[in-house]
This record gives sequence, C-alpha cells and structure tokens, in this order.
Amino acid sequence: MITGAVKSQVDRVWDAFWSGGVSNPLSVIEQITYLLFARRLDEIHTTREKHANSLGQPIQDPIFTKKQEHLRWSRFKDYESQKLFTNFRDEVFPFIKNLHRDGQSAYSRFMKDAVFIIPTPSLMERVVTMISDIPMEDRDTKGDLYEYLLSKIAQAGVNGQFRTPRHIIKMMVELVAPQPEDVICDPACGTCGFLVAAGEHLRKHHPKLFHNKRQRDHFLQGMFHGADFDASMLRIGAMNMMLHGIENPAIDGIDSLSQDHAANRGRYTVVLANPPFKGSLNYDEVAKDLLQIVKTKKTELLFLALFLQQLKPGGRCACIVPDGVLFGSSGAHQAIRRSIVDDQKLDGVISMPSGVFKPYAGVSTAILVFTKTNSGGTDHVWFYDMEADGFSLDDKRDPVEANDIPDILDRWKQRNPKKDTDRKAKAFFVPVAEIRENKYDLSINRYKEIAYEEVKYDPPHKILDQLEALEAEITADLKELRGMFR
Repeated sequence: MITGAVKSQVDRVWDAFWSGGVSNPLSVIEQITYLLFARRLDEIHTTREKHANSLGQPIQDPIFTKKQEHLRWSRFKDYESQKLFTNFRDEVFPFIKNLHRDGQSAYSRFMKDAVFIIPTPSLMERVVTMISDIPMEDRDTKGDLYEYLLSKIAQAGVNGQFRTPRHIIKMMVELVAPQPEDVICDPACGTCGFLVAAGEHLRKHHPKLFHNKRQRDHFLQGMFHGADFDASMLRIGAMNMMLHGIENPAIDGIDSLSQDHAANRGRYTVVLANPPFKGSLNYDEVAKDLLQIVKTKKTELLFLALFLQQLKPGGRCACIVPDGVLFGSSGAHQAIRRSIVDDQKLDGVISMPSGVFKPYAGVSTAILVFTKTNSGGTDHVWFYDMEADGFSLDDKRDPVEANDIPDILDRWKQRNPKKDTDRKAKAFFVPVAEIRENKYDLSINRYKEIAYEEVKYDPPHKILDQLEALEAEITADLKELRGMFR
C-alpha cells in the first residue's frame, strides 16, 4: 500500500495541475502516466545493462544509445527545473512517442495522439520529485499508486463511467476464478481494472505459474485482451497493466460491437466487463452475427450478445447489466435472456443496491454470471439479494461495517440447489421452469419472498385512554405556562 504521505503528495500535485489550468482528471493522469512510462523505460534498460555487465556482453535490445543518456529518468530527474522541463518536452517526450512504432509495446501503440501539456517547469519538477520518491521496484506499490490516481476519476465525477469500484471488480473476478490457462477479455476495458484484478488473482492463487515458462509467457503476453475506442483510456489502461507487471497485454483501439472488428469470436475462456449502459447504434454499424442473436440497437443488449460470441464453449462470463436487462418486456430483452438461459448455462444473478456507482450514477444494476455451452444446461439459477457493499450508498461512499461481499463469495462456493431453497434468505435457487413461465424475468423481486412480521397494537380503548392522559398533561402544562406571564 502507498503511505498517507505519498497520497498527500499526489493530492498536492493534483491541486497544482488544477491551479495550473489542467482541470480534466484524464488529462492529469495522462501527464503523470508519461512520466511513469519514462521511469519504467529507464528501469528496463538498467536491468538489461546489469545483465549484460554480469555476462561481459553487449546489452541486448537496448532502449537508449550512448548519445541518449540524457533521455533516461535516472539522468534527467535531478536537472534544475527549466532544464528538466525543456529536456522532457523537446526530447524525452518525442522519444517516447516514436518508440516501438512497430507496435511492440501496447502502451507505445497508443502514443501517436499523445500531447504533453504540463504548463510550467515548477510543476514538472514537483511531479518528477513525487514519482522519484515512490519505490517503483515494488510492483504492489506502483500498482497501488496508479489505482489511487485512477480513483481520482470517480472522485472528480468526470468520465466516472469508465471506472467500476475496485471491490466490485475483485468480487466478480473471484466469481469466475481465472486459471493459469485462461484467455481473459474485457471488450470495454477502460482503465483495464478487470484485467488487472484478474492478474492479481492469479498471482495470489496460482503463484507457481511463474515457475512454468509456458504459463509465465502466456501470462505476460497471451492471456489478457482488452478493447476500447477512447485513446486516452487505452494509454491509461496499458500503463495500468504495465505497472501491475503485465508488460505487453493485447489491448486494441476498436469498437467491439462494430462489423469491422468481428474477428475475435470464440477466442476467450473468461469475459469480465462493465459495458456502456446507455446508447444505441444503427443496425448497419453493428456486427451481423450479434444482430442474429438479438435484433436491437441497445448497447447493453448487444454487449451480452458479444460476450456469447467471444467466449469459447466452456468459457465463463461475469458482467454488470442495468436492471432493465433483467425484466425488460421488449422482444429483444426477452430474446437475449432466453438465449442465455436456454442455449447456455446461467449460473447466477446478483442484485446490487443502486448506490454502488454513486456519486456519478444512481442506476440499479446486477451481475450476471453464465457459462457458454451452446447446448443449454440451466437447471436452477442462483439469486443473491445484495444490500450492502461495505460503503455508504450515498454520494459520499464512506466505509461502513455492513458488507455482503464476503457472504456472497462464501455462499457462491457452497451453493447447492437442493439446500438453498428458502426464498426469504439472501441467497436461493429458482428452477429454470419457473423462470421460463415468467418470460425469462431475472429480477430477484419476481422470486424473493418477503417475510412480514405481525405487529400487535394495543386495543383501541387503551390507545384512547393514553391520548386523553397525554392531552390532560399538555393542558396542565399550558395552564402553568400562562400563570408565569400574569
């Protein structure tokens, strides 16, 4: 974890950007990202340098030449402010933009539209000093630093739709439990939070994969796939992955729903996503195979069709959907639910409280967990009524004790359709036949039974006696009060 002192330093730098005229949170993170990348390049070159010196051989694949020593972080970070500013703006930044034009690095591929906008040498010096003080050799620390930066997006209330709360992401990753052989995708990846969390899950639960060369190479280059059409988010997401130890993820700048990018079908074993909820597309913009599953212009339904197409048979998906997807009565809504229930295997529906995405969205949402089979398999569907996530459900989102997430994960692992039948409980199973009878309605309120407690009141004559006694007491008090003013 990063310390409170480092957080305070980040906050001061953030304020300095704001006062310097850079008020867009994404722009601030981008500028800091470029500096983090410059430091990372120097670290990689230093590692290769040490390895070459220990073997008495030339450096393999050097990043910097002898004439480019002044472009290395370890060299320029101690320059006086004006020289530092000029050197980075005129030489280091163009060097970064032109690095790996062959597409060797995911981050470098998205640098062509990057713009350096740090306004003053003094601000530049403060940001460089802050980054220099972070122990970046610690993967957890630099990952936590970047997560703290990304949290500023939500706090600022700008472009918050790109950020799913980290604890919700981790819960969803636990639900699908990625394995070392999996190929994981988020087709609306934003800052790559789901991919990063999947990587952290594997490091925690499958540490031995790094002792197996094939699995290690797969983790570093073939496991993680993402897509987004926002260049700023791609740059930030790629850096997020790098700082969490994944140097070259397969992240593409594409519209996942487009007909032009319909090649990634049947490639993935895990899909994790929180796709855009609002919006509609023209039919001619949407991949034809998606429209064959569900004839609609609504993006939230098209993304569900996309997940089904992108998964391999046996692949698992955990995705966030607005509540309307669960009970919408249109033909398209019923068609996509029917496809997931009848043609695939719907494993679970977790209903989340509406405050989860505050302060920037108050929409009620749910998590769908399903497995692609192409042959059905849904016998019972597991429902969970999540009422708390460890934070207040208002705009402040302060930490609170109430938290259903540990219970969700525990019950998920131990779920049993023969035992979990009490519909007054938080979690219960519903047989698929009943879901079909209800036109594939997946809203938990359709099936949950509410236990009403009988409230006993005093007999009416006793209540009237109490009211009369109270009235007499009030009258006596009023007489006493009047007497005080005579």
